[in-house]
Amino acid sequence: MKRSLLVLSCLFIAATLFAQVDSVKRPYQKFPTYPPVRLLQTDSVSFYTKEDLPKKKPVMLVLFNPQCQHCQHEAEELTKNIDQFKDVQIVMATTMLFDSMMTFREKYKLAAHPNIVVAQDTHFFLPSFFMIHNLPFHAFYNKKKELISVFEGSMTIEKMLKELENR
Repeated sequence: MKRSLLVLSCLFIAATLFAQVDSVKRPYQKFPTYPPVRLLQTDSVSFYTKEDLPKKKPVMLVLFNPQCQHCQHEAEELTKNIDQFKDVQIVMATTMLFDSMMTFREKYKLAAHPNIVVAQDTHFFLPSFFMIHNLPFHAFYNKKKELISVFEGSMTIEKMLKELENR
């Protein structure tokens, strides 16, 4: 009798624990639109927000670290293939030091592309909003600024374009 009561108690506790895991959603899943983040722009005075995004244009939000080799390689590939992203707004954000962000921006000539914004997440909002573990991190949004998908780690140009096509 004691044994079956113990087994039933364990099953009840396990079921309760598993039921709670399903109800926990990440912030970006609860709010699947472009996040309310304020990114410090390269002029070091103004902020880039959701209101600054071009209307009727999909968005690729990329979180990067200027010292990350995968991020550097991706920036290089992105600029080589920028013509394929002419109808996409690319927002590249970092939580790293402003000077290293500016060096990264200059090294890959990102300012030469009007559809790329490089900015600093001074309040570390995005890493907790997306619960990021690996960089580079990508969040893809359609023309209505609704979340399509997220991806952690390096992506090929082909994979990026596939996420954005017909959205």
